[in-house]
Amino acid sequence: MSERPYTVLSCGVSLDGYLDRAGPGRLMLSNAADLDRVDEVRAGCDAILVGAATVRNDDPRLTVKSEQRRRERVARGVPADPAKVTLTERADLDARARFFTTGFGQRLVYCAAAKAEQARDRLGKVATVMDAGDRIDVRELAADLDARGMRRLMVEGGGSVLTQFLTAGAADELQLVVAPFFVGDARARRFVDDGRFPFDERRRARLADVRRIDDVVLLRYALTARFDTEALG
Repeated sequence: MSERPYTVLSCGVSLDGYLDRAGPGRLMLSNAADLDRVDEVRAGCDAILVGAATVRNDDPRLTVKSEQRRRERVARGVPADPAKVTLTERADLDARARFFTTGFGQRLVYCAAAKAEQARDRLGKVATVMDAGDRIDVRELAADLDARGMRRLMVEGGGSVLTQFLTAGAADELQLVVAPFFVGDARARRFVDDGRFPFDERRRARLADVRRIDDVVLLRYALTARFDTEALG
């Protein structure tokens, strides 16, 4: 089996399991203390991955915010920010997005073969574009990241990407933050899509830690045995 980075899935959900609201504007599920925790996790990773829809809809920076953590990374001989990774079937990405214009880490785009040349034309000056074959396989993507020397990967969404990593068995840890409110709108984006997941009522994921962070709760699930030897914190 191909080697892959130790992979942490990180996201926040409402009490009724939604990642976002149905309407415009980003739903704030976290709080200041938890955002600082996420920043610490980012600082300990070699790469951060989000789907193309997250790049388009949220325009995230995906950088380390703490100056102290940035200095500590540089002192370790790595860039101040982790590499930024996205995957896309359509190459519908704007080179002016903050994903491409902020931070000091590499920018890597894994694109389906049919649109790879278009992606290179559009993004080749701001990112390294890889032809990921006819259909993007996150296990192969992760193996390629490992071959590039990236040993710790943080996946921050969205729901489709989280579903792909979970159903492929390509994640070692799930960090799930639960916010103290409901969305109450079936049009909103749920945590995951339908799929065949490795955990069900017969095989339960192992809850490794529960932590109260002001008004949210962090649930850490060990998805593979690597959690016991490679988890941060």
